Amino acid sequence: MNRYFNRSLMPAFALVLLAGCTLGPNYVKPDVAVPLVYKEGAPWKEATPQDQLSRGAWWEIYGDSELNLLEERATEANQNLAAAFARLSQAQAVARIDRADRLPRLDLNASAGRSRTAGDFSSTGEGITSNSFSVPLDLSYEIDLWGRVRRTVEASQADAQVSEADYLSLLLSLQAEVAGNYFALRSLDEEIDLLQRTVKLRQGNLALVTSLFNHGETGQLDLARAQTELAATEAEAIGLSKRRAELEHALAVLSGRPAAEFSLPSAGLDISVPKVTPGLPSSLLERRPDVASAERQMIASNARIGVAKTAFFPAIRLTGSAGYASTETSGLFSWDSRSWALGPAVSLPIFEAGRNSANLERARAAHEEAVARYRQQVLVAFAEVEDALSGLRILCEQELAQQRAVDAARQAAELSDKRYRAGLVSYLEVVDSQRTALQIERSAVQILAQRLQSSVLLIKALGGGWENGRDGQS
Repeated sequence: MNRYFNRSLMPAFALVLLAGCTLGPNYVKPDVAVPLVYKEGAPWKEATPQDQLSRGAWWEIYGDSELNLLEERATEANQNLAAAFARLSQAQAVARIDRADRLPRLDLNASAGRSRTAGDFSSTGEGITSNSFSVPLDLSYEIDLWGRVRRTVEASQADAQVSEADYLSLLLSLQAEVAGNYFALRSLDEEIDLLQRTVKLRQGNLALVTSLFNHGETGQLDLARAQTELAATEAEAIGLSKRRAELEHALAVLSGRPAAEFSLPSAGLDISVPKVTPGLPSSLLERRPDVASAERQMIASNARIGVAKTAFFPAIRLTGSAGYASTETSGLFSWDSRSWALGPAVSLPIFEAGRNSANLERARAAHEEAVARYRQQVLVAFAEVEDALSGLRILCEQELAQQRAVDAARQAAELSDKRYRAGLVSYLEVVDSQRTALQIERSAVQILAQRLQSSVLLIKALGGGWENGRDGQS
């Protein structure tokens, strides 16, 4: 009878295994409106995510050793990045857990016990004390007839890839933030140095005006103006020092170090803006981890539609057990003490009050949300590149015009000083020309810092750096 039963089951099990299918739609990348060219003239191109490509130390194109060291420290010690890496490890572990469901589960559930049966429940009318020992191996395996396990594994693998892309996105943002803060700090160093040189100039002017006042050659008003300009310039330098300290502390946090133990010596902004070569933006969708993350979220949500569909169909689980059982330890592993059991278990939903339908609807809506988020992220990516490119071009033109203004302002300040020393004009003209020159020179420094910031934003928008030489034109 047992042989006949086993033989009759074999064709049925074979049919079940061979007839397995995967429910739910296969992933198809949605259409996205991609411009043919960007505003600077080079073409865009459609691409598949390649955010796993190594970006290298893109900040080295700026040729600043202090920046290189800061970037390395931030990559190694930033705590937000460490937390993101831990989230990535969690997602990868979940994917491995789901993959384990593809294979049977085998457990050893050994047990031992001693019990007494009351006399009223014994055939002899007397209480019976007995032992029981069991050493079975229990087998459990879900036959993935409708692809529930396969779709679950597909979704968890996509989730792990989302976490990886999010980690890379945070890494790129961290590196860009370090570079941006560093350039802002160096810009303040340049302005502070300019103000300190101006303080020395104001001190010389005050000495000159004081001497003239003592000899009766000028009035109290010129002396007050000279004192005002000196004090105002000193105050501006002190105010910039406060902002510099705040940027220094921000870099300390990004580098994973206490602010009290971190300092950067002052240095000028002797850094060239890297040149943007034509066609670089065509790599946008290949390298941006946030775009890749959005697409992999679509893959995961698409797979979960299939998981939701499998809930409408019967689930078949094969269970079995084999081992030894006995009332005495001495005979536990004898041939006659062997035991086994094998059989399928079928679960079929009959009435679930619309739960499965609602879950399927939720899965489809989640996928539609993921598609919309992906398309939005692509639009944002294109806009960020356009912003950075136009910013670099416009700031380059502005810097050229500003340099002409610097040259003219310096010449006007020198002429005013000479005219005042010759007694041709009042000190008010000197104050006005020198104040204008200082303001224009500070603006020139700030424009250079903005160009560097825009180049960092472009690198971030492209998903990483590029390899080319450096010069002062963008």
